[in-house]
Amino acid sequence: MGAAPLSTWPWDNFGLYKYLLYGPFLGKILHSRYYEEESSRATIWCINILILYTLRFAVHQAWSSYSNMLFLVRNRRISQQGIDFQQIDKEWDWDNFLILQAFMASLGFIMFPETTSLPSWDTRGVIAAILLHILVSEPLYYCLHKCFHGTYLFTHYHSLHHSSTVQHPFTAGHGTVLEHILLGAVMGVPILGACMIGYGSTAMIYGYVLMFDFLRCLGHSNVEILPHQLFQALPFLRYLIYTPTYHSLHHSEMKSNYCLFMPLFDALGNTLNKDSWEKHTEISLQAGKNGRVPDFVFLAHVVDMTAALHVPFVWRSFSSTPFRTRLFLLPYLPLSFVSMLAMWAYSKTFLVSFYYLRGRLHQTWTVPRFGFQYFLPFAAKGINERIEEAILRADRLGVKVISLAALNKNEALNGGGTLFVNKHPNLKVRVVHGNTLTAAVILHDIPEDVTEVFLTGATSKLGRAIALYLCQRRVRVLMLTHSTERFQKIQKEAPADCQKLLVQVTKYQAAKNCKTWIVGKWITPKEQNFAPPGAHFHQFVVPPILPFRRDCTYGDLAAMKLPHDVQGLGNCEYTMERGVVHACHAGGAVHSLEGWSHHEVGAIDVHRIDVVWEAALKHGLKPVTTFNSKLT
Repeated sequence: MGAAPLSTWPWDNFGLYKYLLYGPFLGKILHSRYYEEESSRATIWCINILILYTLRFAVHQAWSSYSNMLFLVRNRRISQQGIDFQQIDKEWDWDNFLILQAFMASLGFIMFPETTSLPSWDTRGVIAAILLHILVSEPLYYCLHKCFHGTYLFTHYHSLHHSSTVQHPFTAGHGTVLEHILLGAVMGVPILGACMIGYGSTAMIYGYVLMFDFLRCLGHSNVEILPHQLFQALPFLRYLIYTPTYHSLHHSEMKSNYCLFMPLFDALGNTLNKDSWEKHTEISLQAGKNGRVPDFVFLAHVVDMTAALHVPFVWRSFSSTPFRTRLFLLPYLPLSFVSMLAMWAYSKTFLVSFYYLRGRLHQTWTVPRFGFQYFLPFAAKGINERIEEAILRADRLGVKVISLAALNKNEALNGGGTLFVNKHPNLKVRVVHGNTLTAAVILHDIPEDVTEVFLTGATSKLGRAIALYLCQRRVRVLMLTHSTERFQKIQKEAPADCQKLLVQVTKYQAAKNCKTWIVGKWITPKEQNFAPPGAHFHQFVVPPILPFRRDCTYGDLAAMKLPHDVQGLGNCEYTMERGVVHACHAGGAVHSLEGWSHHEVGAIDVHRIDVVWEAALKHGLKPVTTFNSKLT
């Protein structure tokens, strides 16, 4: 059986090409500009439609950004559940209704062309629109909304809107064609009514439409911003304006709180949820308190200007896909630069995302420092201070484990976290660099039949551990380093019968016959040319090396896929695929899940590599093969 009429969007399969539906409006504007002496009424109407669409989109996006700023709203959230990829995909085309209502507006012009000659402002029109909204739009919406909760209409039309688990400003636009046609009619009554009685104005139309969208986003924001003291001081206001908490009860219990914006009509219709005010007071009182303490925190950092835009509070859809530098990001670089300066001035870590693993809350905090700063000698002190503040804050909150992302545990910066553990010996929170699992992922990605590898970054924490582990597997390791002293120190750590398998080399030419390269230090395309055809580049270098050779294959950074039952995960970690995190992140999560009481800082304990690997597999994490086995 086919879908019910007007239950699906005609441009469902258009993808981004759906925005070409605005082409006729833009075409009319351009035609008028180049071929008409003065703008016609139709041209003026098209201009207003496009401007209003842009502003309406901006209202929804601004609310989306605000509701995803967890560092501001985490204690005001009504539902503490995270928005997952499934809901994001479902709401991907939330702005379909804006296209529909643009065409409805053009139909309004055909029926009432005189609306293009409205004055800029008329106070009487504003008053008329408010009265018509209260007397017509509110009761009309209330009745229609109740009808849509009947069996047939709910099943075929309204259930889509209620399928979103957690409310979000984009949920306000997530619905079927029939719903938004009727919603457009409800919105149009005050506008057309005021115009038909001669009191219409441009400001009234813009103001009413944008306020309508603003209040819709408010109700679906999942963030309670209205203080309960306001309703205690002025009790009658609770019947004139709904709250996010009030509307959330409609989504959770269905059979109450049907109003558009005014609970008065639920009171008159005897459908007002009696817990509305108590629930609102409870959420409002929690605003100044700390919420649930996370079990695990991953302390990330910003990579560069464009990657800074890959956070949920910028574009939710963009952050839900693996990061790639896109052309549409370039105009936003000035905004990213200004944000960077603001972050430096504020200099506080902030919460950007969270998810639940095995019922435990895992959060990602970000240090307000960009990747290039980590390589500036004079910036080291300030960066360490920010990391130290985050660790001490986690300790005060009662966090069990805090894991340091790539550059936050740089050996030259803080000795892989040893600086903080030594400075604060009584820390209750466990500081973890996660490199043990990173080493395990890299090592288990190397085929069993490999007998020789070429290793750059050979004397780093990871390089040392990989070399010692492989030589015990009877693999010959060509260690690229100019420091004989550091090489010999590592060589002496190996069992006596394995030491000869560790070989110091000082030039890339030494690996011209080695097909397995493990890259821990960035190498140029010229240096890659020394690898033989068919070689594979494993890597643990930040940023990843450029895939220059077409006759070779390249691995991405070590990563693991989280278990399928992770809840609330809705953003990708940098360039990783959905549900995949860097191995150091996964290492911290495993440390937390296992309840280990030791710090994991400084040098990697080679004997724990297999222990950590088995623990990760036990908890459902899976290794990710991140390279193409076929030559590109």
